Amino acid sequence: MSRTLAFTQYHLIGADATKFLQGQVSIHTERLEDQITQYTVICDLKGRIHFGIWLQKINTEHFKITVVSDQADDFEQHIRKYGAFAKITLSSLGHVFPVLENHCTVFTTEPTDLVAWQHAAIIDGQAWITHATAHAFQPQELRLHQRNGVAYDKGCYLGQEVIARLWFKAQPKQWLHLIEAKGVAPEVLCKLETGIQVVNSINLSPDKYQALVIARPQSLEDHPHISVLPLPSHLQGDVARPK
Repeated sequence: MSRTLAFTQYHLIGADATKFLQGQVSIHTERLEDQITQYTVICDLKGRIHFGIWLQKINTEHFKITVVSDQADDFEQHIRKYGAFAKITLSSLGHVFPVLENHCTVFTTEPTDLVAWQHAAIIDGQAWITHATAHAFQPQELRLHQRNGVAYDKGCYLGQEVIARLWFKAQPKQWLHLIEAKGVAPEVLCKLETGIQVVNSINLSPDKYQALVIARPQSLEDHPHISVLPLPSHLQGDVARPK
């Protein structure tokens, strides 16, 4: 259902910042352009998404990291655990606010319309992870590679073996779709039917909602009360690795 989100931003600074993040996130941090905000993930050892983060490289020793605030405490503990022997320092910048610009979410210290961002992000296929959806989805299911959030040619990082095996030796049975339906926006992780699970949702009116769901295409085709809407062109391709 529609709800107000909050976002917490951090500085990650230190001589080992790039190296440390390279072993954590699913993108190639050494190739990340300066000042560009990129959504990516930190996975668990089973290859499922633990944290969704917006990563901005200031320079090789300085990154800004933004998370949904209900993941902030867990994120800080994670960095302390895995970064205990790295030359890095994590410090909170406090709450920031999202703006959608050219298929990319950026953050400002000035308040923005959070409900409007949620609606725009859902239409744009920008699924985001919260505490409730941690460990529920694989990056490929969320089309994260089509958002430049996964690099399949990089070295080891958390969950990399599982993620690479799914990409190179298998293909997902279900993946991200944008839907519209009558009723009140369902809770995240709610199963609308067998093979249709909610990732993010928002009310459009008292009796209509839109949602990003993970689903088998056949499940959506068989559901008479759901309309499948087109995602942006860069998210319309096959989610499987080209043969």
